[in-house]
Amino acid sequence: AVVSTQSTGLSGWVFSVFRDRLPVVMLTLYKALIRPILEYCCLVWSPSSIGDIQTIENIQRCFTRRVAGLAGFDNWERRLKLMSLQRRRQRYALMHIWKTYHDLVPDSTGLKPHFNNDGRLGVRLQKSPKLNNKADRRWANQLFNSFGVQAYSLWNSLPAEVNSCSTLESFKSALGFFLDSFHDRPPVRGYPVIGNDLIKANRKER
Repeated sequence: AVVSTQSTGLSGWVFSVFRDRLPVVMLTLYKALIRPILEYCCLVWSPSSIGDIQTIENIQRCFTRRVAGLAGFDNWERRLKLMSLQRRRQRYALMHIWKTYHDLVPDSTGLKPHFNNDGRLGVRLQKSPKLNNKADRRWANQLFNSFGVQAYSLWNSLPAEVNSCSTLESFKSALGFFLDSFHDRPPVRGYPVIGNDLIKANRKER
């Protein structure tokens, strides 16, 4: 709620102060002022419910709708080469997992002991955390949707040619090609819902 309120308020300020609606101006302002708020510490608070994802995506959607020359286009046609915010959060998460495997960041979630080089499938995460079925449903859902648990299915959705990259730049490049190979359509109000896990949902379609 705080993130969406702050970014919505700042979007209103941008439109009241800057009269130019050219794409280059609007994208520069959006990337410099608004998107950083929507992504700050996203590995910690990344939304899991479709409603929360829609709220975040709607901010980017409403901003791009007011860019000059895009009034008649739908949400996907006016993307302006912007990834959805959900896709960007997943990309950040995957890069963080890669950095954890290569000891470039602290292993704050205990992933390191569970990496295994499978050979054919590349680097995989084994033995995902088991959830206590007797735990309170609210806390169980929070644990299930946490980065420490979701990291396993997210990372294991990558093919070997991506997860086995030895340098960060090669990983970013391979990851970009992989993500571009299927639709980037998160839950957005007014459009059909594919699901709240883009990578898993779209790999099923292929």
